Amino acid sequence: MLDWLLEPLQYAFMQRSLVVAITVGIICSVVGSYLMVQRLALLGDAISHSLLPGLAIAFAIGANIFVGAFIAGVISTVIIAWIHTRSPIKEDAAMGIVFSAFFALGVTLITVIQKDNKIDLNHFLFGNILGVTSEEVRDTAIIAVLVLLSVFLLYKELLFYSFDSLGAQAAGLPVHLLNSGLMILIALTVVASMKAVGVILVLSLLITPGATAYLLVPRLHQVMLLGAAIGVVSSVSGMYLSYYFNLPSGPAIVLVVSTLFSLAFLLSPTYGILTNPQARSQDSSPLLREIRSLFKRGT
Repeated sequence: MLDWLLEPLQYAFMQRSLVVAITVGIICSVVGSYLMVQRLALLGDAISHSLLPGLAIAFAIGANIFVGAFIAGVISTVIIAWIHTRSPIKEDAAMGIVFSAFFALGVTLITVIQKDNKIDLNHFLFGNILGVTSEEVRDTAIIAVLVLLSVFLLYKELLFYSFDSLGAQAAGLPVHLLNSGLMILIALTVVASMKAVGVILVLSLLITPGATAYLLVPRLHQVMLLGAAIGVVSSVSGMYLSYYFNLPSGPAIVLVVSTLFSLAFLLSPTYGILTNPQARSQDSSPLLREIRSLFKRGT
């Protein structure tokens, strides 16, 4: 067993992958906890899909793709907020409009660039953690330090704002700055994660570890800590599965974290379907109750 774990680590590319896996697992879970609390999962999806134009343009001009992706992510959040505040369009609809437009633009630009340059679209979409370079490890580490330091310094303010934005505003907190700061943290996290799981699957790593922890522990800081552990285990496990079974790394990581969520959903001491007698006695779902009531009326 120990040989199975240590054998891949003799290779430099696996060592780099391990660092990125641990880093991404931590920051995705920490930042994703705020998304889950605020019910803004779609925002993470919107930002991740909006990175592609920045990636394509940065690649075309020979710039750092992390910088290009980050700029595109920030621009997308500004446009979403602009549409939402200057029109009757709801925020979720604005997210759908913007992320689909940016994603289509990104795919188009990459397709055009592919005519003259060899660029693998699948690595951007689905990730390739085993192919990270030393420069990408460095950039990911820098982003992680910035994200975790910001969360540490603004933890109380972000906590207050996440659970009660109106109360935070009444208390004099700069809620608009906090919201913008949180959007920047999300964009940075997505940028750091794109090499591991890709822009399409990053939402799972943002939301699922925190959601799994939420089923097991009651407080936000506990959700962050346990979610980070779940994110790290999922990322490292997916990396090993990718190495030994020649699987795509991004989907492998997502499958592991989704399996852990399924186990928590079934076996959680408080909310588990199989372990909580009270949950079983409350009858499964409103949909099934309505269907049964219709059958009773018919008879």
